[in-house]
Amino acid sequence: MLGQDGAACCAPMLREPLGEEAAAELSRMFKALSDPVRLRLLSLIASHEGGEACVCDLTGPFDVSQPTISHHLKVLREAGLVGSERRGTWVYYWVLPEALAKLSALLQIPAVPAKAPA
Repeated sequence: MLGQDGAACCAPMLREPLGEEAAAELSRMFKALSDPVRLRLLSLIASHEGGEACVCDLTGPFDVSQPTISHHLKVLREAGLVGSERRGTWVYYWVLPEALAKLSALLQIPAVPAKAPA
């Protein structure tokens, strides 16, 4: 989640330890992304033209059934990584930028000041 100044809410682990609630939330996200199908789905959705993809566009690239794809999309949604909306008979998905910002901010390495020449 981004703060009022646009900075990500989660400080990198190198600066301060995670609290219990933040660790639980972030671990759900990382667990969801630990499956190769879900990681590919997230990538497909994020890179899809217009920033959102119909479930009908997501089944072709995988050698798994449509119900399996739906299960993986549900896991991504429950982890807070994607949003969705039903439009007629299809469901459309998009990546939630604030979720990616949380993951990114957590793993960000603080800049190390350059050493002065000796």
